[in-house]
Amino acid sequence: MIAGVSPDLPHTDELPPTKEWGLRLLRHPVRLVLSTWWRVRVHGRQHLPRRGPAILVANHLGFLDGPAVVAFTPRQTFTVAKTELFHGALGRLLTYVGQIPVHRHQPDTWAIDRAVQVLRAGKVLLLFPEGRRTGGEVAHAHRGAAYLAMVTGAPLVPVALLGTREPGHTDAQLPRRGGPVHIVYGAPFTLPREPWPRRRAEVGRWTEHIRQHLAEHVVAAQALTGLPLPGPPRAKSHLTRR
Repeated sequence: MIAGVSPDLPHTDELPPTKEWGLRLLRHPVRLVLSTWWRVRVHGRQHLPRRGPAILVANHLGFLDGPAVVAFTPRQTFTVAKTELFHGALGRLLTYVGQIPVHRHQPDTWAIDRAVQVLRAGKVLLLFPEGRRTGGEVAHAHRGAAYLAMVTGAPLVPVALLGTREPGHTDAQLPRRGGPVHIVYGAPFTLPREPWPRRRAEVGRWTEHIRQHLAEHVVAAQALTGLPLPGPPRAKSHLTRR
């Protein structure tokens, strides 16, 4: 058991171990590809704890967000992704690298237990509190990050993503090749540990705390990099056929 992480419920001892070898094998090639296609700049690496559990909470602009953070974070990073992505070749790839599918519109205890298992093993977990791709300003947040931080005691590290989607693009479109992509890590912070939080109001209060913290970090990251947010993603149904 990693020091500082609660051994309380939910129990995760019976879950199969997380798949690390696929992530270890592919992370560096993916980083090379992304570095070749875009001008990726990483700021604030020193804020990521060198060891022990950590929860990365990031704004969510487009499809490139998850691969970029997983590839460029100095430590192996697992993420939670919507089940809709776990189909076909992409689904097999996500499973191969140990990523966690989650049902977004219903309680998913398996995904929660899997995320807790990752943190109890002293690993890094990436979450997008907004729950979907947005304009990136973090106007709302789901409760998962607060819940996991309260249960495990893991520190939260805000991550601002800029340049992973361009203005006027859909959330599935990639930015133009050669364009700037910035990943900005902020100083870690913690929530009061509560081994099995059952009070929705308490979890909700800390969720708003996380949202405000991340939103302020995104504003600071724009000032640091000079790169603005792209605005809301364009609806796919509005694409013009050529």
